[in-house]
Amino acid sequence: MRRLISIVILFFVFSQPVTLKAQDLLTASDLSKIQVDYLSEEEISKIKTQLQINNLTIEQAEPIALAKGMNAIEYAKLKSRLGSQPSPNLVSDKNAEESRTQEVIANNKVKDASNTKVFGSELFDNPALNFEPNLKLATPVNYVLGPGDELQVSVYGVQEFNTGVAVTPEGKVNIQYVGQIPVAGMTIEAATQKIKGAFAKIYSTVRSGQSKVGVSLSRIRTIRVTIIGSKLPGNYSVSSLATVYNALFLAGGPSINGSYRNIELLRDNKLITIVDIYKFLVNGNQSDNVGLKDNDVIRIPAYSHRVTIEGQVKRPGIFELKPGETFRELLSFASGFNEVAYTASVNVIQKTAKEYKVKDMKSAEYNSYQPLPGDVFRISEILNRFENRVKIDGAVFRPEIYSFYEGMRISDLINQADGLKEDAYSKRVTIVRLKPDLTTEIVNVDLLSALGGDTEANILLKREDQVTVYSVLDFKEDFNVTINGEIKRPGAYQFRENLTLNDLLIQAGGLTGSASKRVEVARMIKSEAIDEKNPNKAELFNLEINTSDNEQVKNFGLQPFDVINIRKMGVYEKPQMVIISGAVGYTGIYVLANKNEKVLDIVKRAGGVTSMANLEGVKIKRPIAVNQIEDLENVNMKLGKNDSIQNKLTKKLKDDLKYATIPIEWEKVVKDPNSNTNITLLAGDEIEVAFQNESVKVAGRVLLNSEIPYEKGKGFNYYINSVGGLDSKAWKKKAYIIYPNGKAAIASSFLFFKFYPKVTAGSQIVIPEKPETKKTSISEFVSIASVLVGMTGVVIAILNAKN
Repeated sequence: MRRLISIVILFFVFSQPVTLKAQDLLTASDLSKIQVDYLSEEEISKIKTQLQINNLTIEQAEPIALAKGMNAIEYAKLKSRLGSQPSPNLVSDKNAEESRTQEVIANNKVKDASNTKVFGSELFDNPALNFEPNLKLATPVNYVLGPGDELQVSVYGVQEFNTGVAVTPEGKVNIQYVGQIPVAGMTIEAATQKIKGAFAKIYSTVRSGQSKVGVSLSRIRTIRVTIIGSKLPGNYSVSSLATVYNALFLAGGPSINGSYRNIELLRDNKLITIVDIYKFLVNGNQSDNVGLKDNDVIRIPAYSHRVTIEGQVKRPGIFELKPGETFRELLSFASGFNEVAYTASVNVIQKTAKEYKVKDMKSAEYNSYQPLPGDVFRISEILNRFENRVKIDGAVFRPEIYSFYEGMRISDLINQADGLKEDAYSKRVTIVRLKPDLTTEIVNVDLLSALGGDTEANILLKREDQVTVYSVLDFKEDFNVTINGEIKRPGAYQFRENLTLNDLLIQAGGLTGSASKRVEVARMIKSEAIDEKNPNKAELFNLEINTSDNEQVKNFGLQPFDVINIRKMGVYEKPQMVIISGAVGYTGIYVLANKNEKVLDIVKRAGGVTSMANLEGVKIKRPIAVNQIEDLENVNMKLGKNDSIQNKLTKKLKDDLKYATIPIEWEKVVKDPNSNTNITLLAGDEIEVAFQNESVKVAGRVLLNSEIPYEKGKGFNYYINSVGGLDSKAWKKKAYIIYPNGKAAIASSFLFFKFYPKVTAGSQIVIPEKPETKKTSISEFVSIASVLVGMTGVVIAILNAKN
């Protein structure tokens, strides 16, 4: 009667909607009927305060609320109202299969290089192949539950209930309002049916089908297995979903003497199975990779039969064989012979009780020979030679290697090579023949006769013959002719038969505009005997051509090594120009009217100098040719170790010295046009007539680089003092002045008197930097002093000897 009353009360509780009171979130025992939408903001605020008092976040309180029956959707709504970001329609991932967890298992992985040659050892040293169980897969229906597993039990439909329950050490799960249900030793499928039956006894909605019960595995237990005979034997904690291969990987695989083909799985002191790893390595067969159970023992015995295979196989190494297996099976473990293996026989080194012995195993024995323990199989490489090869090259259409057969003749080989080319030399064919002692000999054949049906000439070939058919082009020398002078593309051109002068002119791009009609052809003199009376080294031909169409009136035939020179017109010069700038009437570009045009002539053509001209500032800037700059760069200053100064000067010449300055003394030019200062102009010259400048520029090692107004009668020191004087690095005795026309003058001295050049308007005073001098160090002073002392002693000794 009491049980019936309890059932009625529980049904009433499950069927009535309730609201949550703030103080009941952590203390209430049943939260399955909570409806968050009906909670006021005040109640939400109280829940937040309650969580803060208990130092809990909303995420930390989630498992507590769900364990008390709160619906996951309702809890998501509560999170949203408390300020959390998850969507209110998000269902807790407790029900999701991918949320399944596993206790973190820490096993020390060992890596041992001692077994690297043993076939299969690489399987356990590869971190990408650890055989760990995939926790995201669906729960296997045959999975057997045990203490440590955790189930997720969900009721959905008319009634909703969700809880996670762990399997106790006694093998039971304790579900609120349902009671304890024994599940240990049951499969997940059987445990699900049992839990559903227990719910159906209590809840009518489950019995009627209005509510459904779901059971899933949310946490997997850890089991302990023992591994002996491995590289790192011991007890290991592994997942209850783990397999034999996973455990072997953790233990580093078999030890140096461990077997890879007779691994025993023991359970409750009984042999469950024998694991052969070669099944997986050779065929990918995982039938031996069985699941483990708690307290299983994996025993790796010592191997009984290992052999070695080396040489020309695809996977050489040390292999373990079982009784009855033959060399053919060993060869399949090694993936077979490689492409260059000698397969007719295999060399086997066997062990006797006292010594080694050698066996030559023929291919017919591969399927029957059972290797003995310790056998070493050596697979050699095929010989680098051919049993039926002949080769032909040269003037045939398909020079290549061909197969040789008995009775094969020279004509047969040429036919196989698709015949002779048009340039084939038919009088002789050379055959390089291999003699029995592997030396070679030359055999010559008249090819024309051999192909014409002469049986004697059409000799039989032998294996390894190398036939060479020569080309007439091989005997032909390459000749050139050379053309120079007023031609667009001068140079050497290949001589061909019947080449004429007109042909060569066209090949060389034709004549330039400055070409004259005169052409000289020099031809080499050929003679069997030396003619002492003839001093000529070449025969000369003087011809005339039509410059308008590059054609010769009478075509002249050329011969090898002819040298043709196209002469230039006697008068053919393009107008040359100069530039004039500065204080003249008309600045700009002027053409040199004659070869002897001088500075005065151009200035007059430019309208003469203006009233603003500084007559002491006339100069010419003349471009320096590239070869002149290179000649200056190659000048050795003989500065000894001061290579940096040499490099600076060379760089200065290369970067800055693009023209030379020629000073002009204008007053002399005006008075005497025949004066040597009225120089003849060259193409590219630039005449500069400076404007009047009533200042003097001071630069270099002074306190202030500046321009000072010119004052007549003032000297060198006045302008230096006007810019603040010299700095500490100034080299005054090497000071110089640059005048407006480009001339320069340097300071000089006589006895104790110093003389500075005259300063004029528009000039520039330059104070150079004093070069650094190396100070004598204390050690050098000591060395000098010791030398002087020594010399003094020698002098005194000489004087005493004279006395």
